[in-house]
Amino acid sequence: MVKQTMVFGHRGYPAKFPENSLAGFTYAVEHQIEGLEFDVHLTKDSVPVIMHDEKINRTTDGKGYIQDYTLAELRQFKLANGDPVPTLAEFLKLVANQEVQLNLEFKTDKIQYPNIERIVMGMVHATPLRHPVIFSSFHLPTIKRCQALAPDELYCWLTDKRVKDPVDFVRQEHLAGLHLSHYQDGVPVVERIWTVDSVRQAKRLFQDHVAGIFTDDFVTMMALKRELLDAPTQN
Repeated sequence: MVKQTMVFGHRGYPAKFPENSLAGFTYAVEHQIEGLEFDVHLTKDSVPVIMHDEKINRTTDGKGYIQDYTLAELRQFKLANGDPVPTLAEFLKLVANQEVQLNLEFKTDKIQYPNIERIVMGMVHATPLRHPVIFSSFHLPTIKRCQALAPDELYCWLTDKRVKDPVDFVRQEHLAGLHLSHYQDGVPVVERIWTVDSVRQAKRLFQDHVAGIFTDDFVTMMALKRELLDAPTQN
């Protein structure tokens, strides 16, 4: 059924607000978003912050790597709406006790931040959340370190390549599923697809019953989902 496919705001609601901004996350929560996807790095003083890129160049008025700034230094720079780069602590305070599924991506495929797994998971576990967090990364060793810390959490591997023998891979790596840039038909594993901003693509994925889609425009995709749910069943 269509309702099995969860709609995740990819970095919040970039169609209306700066990506990975507290403003976007707040709007999404207030408008009953089903899921939120967000990205975590560490500052020079080991504070988890939310941003997609390793550098602040693209999304702030500053330049340089996140890991080269302390939090206090990083907060001097602003997103396009004037907000500072949000911390994970601020985000978790916003979503605590909210009816939203979280997908936390460790951005460790290019930089492996020391102890990021222990720091981040400790903060998540200290937050009252209604659903288990989905932890994902392109960097499989990050997932393995997380599993050593908390083996019973939900872990998904991110990739833009086709996965050979996905059922065996998911079982061997003790994963809850795969987060893919493409749909692999006929594969009996949990698949969530990124980044889905085409209504035509989304409709097809809803009808393929994927577990979730990540979109920059959750409002449009939720409207499409409601439309498909309300459509009469064809015999």
